[in-house]
Formats: sequence, C-alpha cells, structure tokens
Amino acid sequence: MPAGEMEPRSAADGRYRTLLEVSGAIASQPNLKAVLQSLRRLLSSVVAFDSASLSLLSDNGNSVRLIAFDRSPEAHEVEVGTEVPYEGTAVGRAIGEQKPIYVPDLHAELSRIPQLASQAKLRIPHSAYIFPISMSGKKLGALTFATLQRGQFSPEDMEMMISVSSHVAVALEGAVARDAAELHQRQLAHERDRLRLLLEINNQVVTQLDIDELFRSASSSIRKYFANDFVGFWLIDKRSNQLECAVLDFPGGKGFLADIPVREVTDQEVEKMRTRTPEIWSEQDIEKLRPAVLERLKGESIVALAVAPLGTGNGPLGVIGMGSKRSNNFGQEDLDILSQISAQISLALDNALAYGRLNASRNRLEDERLYLESEIRAECNFEDLVGKSAALRKVLDQIEIVAPTGSTVLLHGETGTGKELIARAIHNLSPRRDRTFVRLNCAAIPSGLVESELFGHEKGAFTGALMQKRGRFEIADRGTLFLDEIGDISLELQPKLLRALQEQEFERLGSNKTIHVDVRLIAATHRDLSLMIRNNQFREDLFYRLNVFPIEIPPLRERREDIPLLVHYFVSRLSGRMQRRIKSIPKRAMDALTNAAWPGNVRELENFIERAVILTQGDELSVPLTELKKSSVQYASPVSTFQEAERQAIIDALKAASGRISGPGAAAERLGLKRTTLQNKMRRLNITKADY
Repeated sequence: MPAGEMEPRSAADGRYRTLLEVSGAIASQPNLKAVLQSLRRLLSSVVAFDSASLSLLSDNGNSVRLIAFDRSPEAHEVEVGTEVPYEGTAVGRAIGEQKPIYVPDLHAELSRIPQLASQAKLRIPHSAYIFPISMSGKKLGALTFATLQRGQFSPEDMEMMISVSSHVAVALEGAVARDAAELHQRQLAHERDRLRLLLEINNQVVTQLDIDELFRSASSSIRKYFANDFVGFWLIDKRSNQLECAVLDFPGGKGFLADIPVREVTDQEVEKMRTRTPEIWSEQDIEKLRPAVLERLKGESIVALAVAPLGTGNGPLGVIGMGSKRSNNFGQEDLDILSQISAQISLALDNALAYGRLNASRNRLEDERLYLESEIRAECNFEDLVGKSAALRKVLDQIEIVAPTGSTVLLHGETGTGKELIARAIHNLSPRRDRTFVRLNCAAIPSGLVESELFGHEKGAFTGALMQKRGRFEIADRGTLFLDEIGDISLELQPKLLRALQEQEFERLGSNKTIHVDVRLIAATHRDLSLMIRNNQFREDLFYRLNVFPIEIPPLRERREDIPLLVHYFVSRLSGRMQRRIKSIPKRAMDALTNAAWPGNVRELENFIERAVILTQGDELSVPLTELKKSSVQYASPVSTFQEAERQAIIDALKAASGRISGPGAAAERLGLKRTTLQNKMRRLNITKADY
C-alpha cells in the first residue's frame, strides 16, 4: 500500500484510540472539572485547542451558567459560576440549532456579553468551536473548545469533537445525578447540624439559670456550627442605659475586643433592636463604626460581622454578635438560624434576668434581715430624743430642714451626745424611711477590714474570704448609710469613699464589676476635721463632700434643762426592765445630777442612772451622790475654768475689735481662729452681742 495511504489510516487509528481513552477517562473522573482536564490532556495530541469549558442551561432555560473550566496558562479566564443570557450568542445558536458553531473571534464574541467582557483577560484574539450537549432529546448545554490560533477544525477533528460531546453528555447526566445526590446529602447533613445546634441551645436554655453560664455554653455551640472566629453577648444595663459586654468567646483573640469602652445606647439603636432583625455587616459597614470599636476590630483582623438583637415583648435586652476574619463568611441562611437562636436566648435571658432579680432581692432581704437582727441585739444608747432646751430645739429644726432633701449630713459633737440618734431621726423623717438604715463605726473595725465592710468582697479576694460578702453600701441601697467616727478612716481608703459618694458606684474587693447604688450618707465625728486637713490626716475634697449640711450637736452641759427629763425617762425605762417600782427622785439628787459635768454626755448619764436603779431597793431612786461628787470634782472644775477662760478671751477680743468677727484686725484674726470656728465657739459658749 502506498505510503500516502498509510498516514490517514494512522491518524484515524490515533483518533480512535484517543476516543477510547477519552471514554475511559470520562467514566473514571469524579467531577466535571476533572473530565475537562482529561479532555485537554488527551485531545491536545490530535486536535489543536488550548482550553475547554462546560456551560449548562439554567432551570428557567433563559440563561447558561459556567460550571467547569479548564484552561492553559495563556488562555482567558472566566469565573466559574458566571451566569449570562444566551439569546443572540454563539452558545445560544449552538444549543438552539443543536449543531457545532464556529466563533472566529472569541474576543469580539465575549465583548458583546457585559457579564463576561469585564472578566475576560485576552492577550491575543481567540477562536472557538461550540458543541451542543443533549441527552435523549433534552438540551443540556454546550461544550466549548478555544484556541489561541485562528482556523477551523478539519472534518475529522469535528467528527472527533462531536463524539466527545456525546460522551460528555453521558458523563454529564451521571455527574448531575451524583451532584444531586451529594447536594441532597449535604442538605440533610446541614439540616441535621442546624437541628442539633437548636437542640443544644434549647437544652442550655432549659438547664442554665445563670446568665454567664448560659452565654458561655451557647457561644461555644454557636462558634462550632458557624466556624467563625468569635461570639459575643452584649447586654443593656437598665440603670446606666449602656451596652456592656457580658461574655466574649474569642479563643484566638488578642484581647482587644474585651476592653471596648461601654457607651450609652441611643434611642435610634433601641428602636432598631425592637425590630429583632438580624444583620450582616460587611467590611464597608464595619468602617462606619465608632473609632474605638473599629480600631479593635481591625486589630483582630475582623472583616465580617453578623449581629442579632436580643429582646422580648418587654423591650430590647442587648445583642449577640459573631465575627469572622473571612469576608463574605455569613449568608442569609446564617441570619435565619441566628434569628432562631436569638429568640431562644432572649427568652432564656428574660427568665434568667427575672431569676437574677428575685435572687438578688432574696439576698438583699436576707442581708438586711441579718443586719437588722444584729441591730436589735446590739445595745442601744437611747431610743428617742428627749429634751426641750433651746440648743436641742435648734438641732431639731435643722433635722426637719435637711431630712427631706437627701443631702449628705455631717454631725459633729462630743462622744455620747447622741449622734447616731440624730442620724436615725434624719432617716425616719426622709423619703427613705421605708428602706434600711445601716450603720458602721469606722473606729471599731481594724483599718484593713474597713474597705471590705464598706464595699464587700468576692470569694477568695483575700485570706479568710471564704464566701462572697455584700458591703454596707450595697445593703444600704436606696436607704441611709451612717458612718460614725468618719475621721478614723485611713487616708488610703478615703479616695475610694469619695468616689462612692460622688459617683454612687464602686467595686467589691476582688472584682472589677462596677456596682451602682443609691445611698444617702450621714457621717459623724467628734474630731476637728479642719485641723486634720491642715495636718494632712484627712482629704480636703472628701471633707467638702461630707460637709454639705453640718450639724453641731451640743454637749449635755450646754442643755442642763434637759437633764431632769432625761433622768425621768431613763428611770422609767430601766426600772421597768429590771422590774423595780421607783416612784420618786429626791430633789437633792436631781439637783446634783443637773449640775454635774457629764463629760461622757447622755451616754454617761444613762449608765449612771442604770447603776442607781440597780442600787435602789425601795420606791425612791437611790443616787450614789458620793460617786457623783468625785466625778464632779475630777471633771467639772477644769472644764468650767477652761470654758470661763475661753469665753472671757473671746469677749475681750471682740471688744478690742469693736464687735467685728472677721477681717483685718477682727476678733478671729486676733485669736488665730477661722471665722467659722470662732462663730461655733461663740454659739457653744452662749456669747451674745450684749457680752461685748
């Protein structure tokens, strides 16, 4: 046979072998992309082309979608998944006429299709052949072979490509069936995972009453399902109307998001939360956030957020947020699931908050009960204000003025004058009378424990802190706190006390959670705080915060006309308690009691009367006058002599200054006293204008 006849037969044999290899390769490939790779590798030896692509008709039949693409390094690149209308295109003609279509200039063809013109990156003009793909008369799509060179395929190549298209159609039918089965399996697995997540959240909602524990459990489940980087819960503080972070689950975080500054929630944001509509925030949306938040999100490389409001019919409660370092990480389906989760969490949160309020109320009532029981067991110096002297009436007038205001009161007076009784009277006349009156003697507690007594502590805050303890400020919330001997508080603790008074907030020892309270403070001292300020023993700013409304409580020796009333009151109360029938008090004994010095003031008088009641055997009070005289000799003369000398010195200074109290050359300057100090002494010593 001539040599010329052998070449066509060899070429035909080569194409036949290639077709058999293509058939076997198509059958063995797991997906259509692998099919195309096999086609280009096997066919390139017999047919000159550079890339192959497969497009399928959409369900509505109006467009085609690129589902697989295999190219040479120099070929154009079109994004898989691109869907374009095919009417009027070469692909449309091939599918419609069901015959191969030759495209001499692929660049011009793509330029007529806007969706592809923007993606095609052509170095030189291409040509292509488009072969229709159908199965059992059903049009499926088209198979395109493109080349970097111009020129049509030979009839033998065309026959080969038509056969290949038929094999691809068979593979396509099988692949579509496999894809459908895989899609169904993925959908079933996805639905299983979704239901599992909702079941986990539901179980956590049912079993967890503590909010923090609920958030921690839920955030772990959510993060695993969505495969994102963090989950966080932010709640609205009803008192401050601020959005505060409750729990942040961010295992790979650098800690930037944990310290986002809290801020007040705007009315617009509250209204948006009421709609309970979840949102996806893209990187562009994140750029619009306030700088403090944006800076921290960028520090953590977060570029996508999904946010859902938490709330019930009672109003918004906060938000749940998810973040990812991958853009386009969240879709509408994620929002649908997040919406269901937020509804579950919101219901649980509402229940947990109600439980927390009940638990806090129970704890508060228990603390108040224990405190009041200790108050009842404690010794009371006296139970009511007794007296009608001008000095006492002046104090009562001041009490009546300041009690309804809620302002801070500073009581100053000698030991035993009844400062606590005055504080209780202010509380009982105030709008807070139905709440707790809490007292603390700052001098009776070691300085290292005063802070714990005032502000409380967490379990393990220091050695011996075996359980959480609420401080006096918490117990006195919406009530009155009485701090006796305020001058004995250490300088180290004074700034924290000042902050608690000014801001009405503090933190327990061992905790960084801020507690807000509404407390009225009444402070008392027998010490000269002004002198302590000059000696750097007391903070001046704290003094000004305490000294809003000072009340000077007169000692018993300045209200002697009240002594008989107090004696009768104590005798009546104590004799009843001791089952004595005392009917009278000798006049001589009453005169001695009235003229005694009483350096211990009312407390000393009460103790002395109690001793007299104990000694009394009949119906007449037996007063140990000898003991009273010893006390008078020891205390009365020096006090009287000093008072007289002090009184005379002040009168002399006033006379020399022509009655002027303050100013250059005035009495205060001559005596080296402040004007207010001099005026207080004049009132205490009963110095009037008639004296100078």
